[in-house]
Amino acid sequence: MIRVLVAEDQDMIRGALVALLGLETDIEVVAELRRGDQVLPAAREHLPDVAVLDIDMPGADGLSVARDLHEELPAIRTLILTGLSQPGHMLAALQSHVRGFVLKAAPATTLAQAVRRVAHGERVLDPDLVAAALETGASPLTARETDVLALAATGLTTEEIGRQLFLSPTTVRNYLSNAIAKVGGRNRIDTIEIARRAGWLQLP
Repeated sequence: MIRVLVAEDQDMIRGALVALLGLETDIEVVAELRRGDQVLPAAREHLPDVAVLDIDMPGADGLSVARDLHEELPAIRTLILTGLSQPGHMLAALQSHVRGFVLKAAPATTLAQAVRRVAHGERVLDPDLVAAALETGASPLTARETDVLALAATGLTTEEIGRQLFLSPTTVRNYLSNAIAKVGGRNRIDTIEIARRAGWLQLP
């Protein structure tokens, strides 16, 4: 029997996932959670074989949770679910030791098959996402440029971003200019959208 933990913040989707897996005779859902910060304590308690994680959750995102699980409970394999085909997320998932990456729009049978394959040590990656990830490549942004861009996406002014990151307004403007040039955006709003679509920028 494959023991599975499911973490998804949307109740209807989580219920559907649990019901879907519950139809399989060789899969048992041992925990269902709606927050990312609930996963590690539940994993310690239930010791699932596979953790099925939504990529965007309150408390902690799926990729951060996957890294934490790998560090503390490496025997648990992780499968990321996402509703967005963002190639940058695929690369980040592989760096987080994720074993599977599946779109929520995939056929219903795909999830159970993916859980089985991941439980047996295989990698399960959507081929279209792999191709897009290879074409898009890793983020060209530095960590600081990403931080500045993420704060800019919340509507903060240059001065407010500087106060949060302990940077001068001039330095903030330089980081934003670098990010715009690297991503090829027309302005900061366009750059934020390009980076978000590529999966280089994770926004709440």
